[in-house]
Amino acid sequence: MILVNMRGPTNLKDFLRQAEAGWMELWSVIDGQSPEEQEKPFPEGVATLGKEKHWARDRNLRDVLVHLYAWHRLLLDWVEAGRGGVARPFLPAPYNWRTYPEMNRVIWEQNQATSLSEAKTNLRQSHAEVMLLLGGLTEEELFSRGFFSWVGKTALSDYCYASTTAHYRWAVMKLRRVGRLVR
Repeated sequence: MILVNMRGPTNLKDFLRQAEAGWMELWSVIDGQSPEEQEKPFPEGVATLGKEKHWARDRNLRDVLVHLYAWHRLLLDWVEAGRGGVARPFLPAPYNWRTYPEMNRVIWEQNQATSLSEAKTNLRQSHAEVMLLLGGLTEEELFSRGFFSWVGKTALSDYCYASTTAHYRWAVMKLRRVGRLVR
């Protein structure tokens, strides 16, 4: 997921609506599975569904949810630091937009002891925090490129979109493709 020219909504109302719609679609897919199905590992064939590293990385629903949670935390922590006067890159050192798949792998490794229940709780909480953050922004703050010096030349919306709507779409696509393998 590289941030380039967000093609998402251009006003706050649509932004919030799309993020919430993506969120609801994600949970619709998850809730369409039995608790037993949600706990099962993905079938072996998932690793070869695509050449992107996430196909081999994520082995179950929990892995997908902790990934989403981690990206929410990246956004929330980055915005908090920026608002506190600390300008730093969105991705933590030593990662950048070329090496973020390695960061995602580390996130995966660090969360292998996380339960599915904990992953769901964490993700629900972080989504609520992100939506609260978004709802507290003006359109100018969200969409104006360079509005916040710590964001750089892009708009805050690019990072918010990538961490919400775009990521929810990714998770829905992944879970649906996995579901087709199971059937």
